[in-house]
Amino acid sequence: MPNKKKIATYVFLLGVAMAGYVLLKNIHDVYLQGYVLGDIGKRSILYDTYYNFSIALFYLAFHVALQLSKEWYFQRELIRKMEVEKLTSELEYLKAQINPHFVFNSINTIYFQIDKQNTSARETLSAFSDMLRYQLYECNGKEIAIEKEILYLKNYVDLQRMRKNENYAIEFRVGEDVKGFTVSPLLFIPFLENAFKHVSHTPNKNEIRIRIDKLDNQIKLSIFNTKENKTLANHPAGIGLKNVQRRLDLLYKDRHSLVIDNRADSYEVTLSLRIG
Repeated sequence: MPNKKKIATYVFLLGVAMAGYVLLKNIHDVYLQGYVLGDIGKRSILYDTYYNFSIALFYLAFHVALQLSKEWYFQRELIRKMEVEKLTSELEYLKAQINPHFVFNSINTIYFQIDKQNTSARETLSAFSDMLRYQLYECNGKEIAIEKEILYLKNYVDLQRMRKNENYAIEFRVGEDVKGFTVSPLLFIPFLENAFKHVSHTPNKNEIRIRIDKLDNQIKLSIFNTKENKTLANHPAGIGLKNVQRRLDLLYKDRHSLVIDNRADSYEVTLSLRIG
């Protein structure tokens, strides 16, 4: 009810303002054209009413269009800021789930408790520590050097490779030109996690192929993995992939292409980002 009263008051005042403008403009025209310039036919106060009303209407339409454009712009910016803040708070929430100092102190303690001869275990723990440090301390900005992101992905693949037996053929290749630019952090990892999560577990060779290349101003990520027919039914797309698709829409709107080829016995993702 109060809103209706405000609208009615606004319309009434607008009508009064337009009528006042037309009346004053008519008086001005009568004085200028009828008496100063001596045009007797234009001494009627109603002579230019239609013309002056159309001018007032034009000003009104221009003002309304300007206000609507302003409101649309501010609403769009508000929505964008809210979405970015939501993503930031989600990341901060994930970081708050653990005490970083406690975790790294524990890792260091475990590292020195491992026998020096067991270099494999020490290297694994060191790689895990690097990954955790990257997530907690280096991913706070909007973008990060691609070299650091690649190292993080490599550590992840190496750790996964240790968990798989000889029935798994895991390939991770990075083109020589993939360097010297920045990307949004942690954008690729959900696709790698999805590949290792849903890869087939057959007695035959199970494959995961990861390839990252740069072509002109495009960076291209290709991930292929074999899968079993039951994979799709038992493991629908997780929240990780949904979140990364949302991040792509926010951070690389109109600058990315995501193609998913989901077949009976394989799954392939191709992501292209325009970085220039």
